[in-house]
Amino acid sequence: MTQTRRAFFAGLTALPALRGQQQPPSDTDPVITLDVTRVNLLFTVSDRRGRFVNNLTMDDFEVVEHKRQQKILEFAAESDLPLRIGLLVDTSNSIRDRFKFELEAASHFLETVIRKGRDRALIYSFDSQAELVQDLTDDVNLLGKKLRSLRPGGGTALYEAIYLASRDRLMQDQPRHKFRRALIVIGDGDDNASRYSRDQALEMAHRADAVVYGISTNLTKQQTMGDKTLKYFAEETGGQAFFPFKAEDLSQDFENIANELRSQYSILYRPEPLITDGQYHPILVRVRNQRALVVRSRKGYIAPKF
Repeated sequence: MTQTRRAFFAGLTALPALRGQQQPPSDTDPVITLDVTRVNLLFTVSDRRGRFVNNLTMDDFEVVEHKRQQKILEFAAESDLPLRIGLLVDTSNSIRDRFKFELEAASHFLETVIRKGRDRALIYSFDSQAELVQDLTDDVNLLGKKLRSLRPGGGTALYEAIYLASRDRLMQDQPRHKFRRALIVIGDGDDNASRYSRDQALEMAHRADAVVYGISTNLTKQQTMGDKTLKYFAEETGGQAFFPFKAEDLSQDFENIANELRSQYSILYRPEPLITDGQYHPILVRVRNQRALVVRSRKGYIAPKF
């Protein structure tokens, strides 16, 4: 590969939200060196009942970019990737009703999934601003202590929490494809205090290869704009949004996320033809001849521009 084919580029990333309107990176954005001619995809496959399917091989999949089938270079069933988890907790007044129980459920989730010496998690709280409560650590007791110390109050800076957690923390461990990165948002999905827009937050999550899971605190049983925001982040990154109405539902949702983080496939391919136009390129991953199986993956990437 020539020098012009390698570049300092802040991520070969999915960004359908910006289609043709990419925000330029700021001076404070991290610069990452990577092979910009390859696209790595982590994804899940489930049946129509939502049960994960973990016994498929490379020959079962196809990747399509611009209606052209791509050659898969590497494939793996990634059930044991080290985890990097960002837990983003809404501490605004709007989620006060079930706050204590939500923190206990989140603490139990971390105790379940974090393996000493292998996985790490961090905690951001967000109300009128996003605040790093605990940096990446594998100490589940410390994480639980920090969660229980949170108190509600203030505005809602959701986008800022996603942006900062992705930019400043989840990009740390390299190479990116050797880790499974996830952001778990506990909140109502509203934002009234961020310095960054929704699309800027999504862009940064994509740059970090982070999948977003949303756990809504909305108890009205009617879909709100905040619920739609949580679904948007989840769908664009290959995650899920959950809407628990009862306390026991919340525990089940955390269990579902834990199971999903251990039920991944990984595909690496080189786009053919390689187009370095700085534009959004949609991707479709599907299982051959099995329409009953559902693939959940990020939907595309922004190509570099030379």
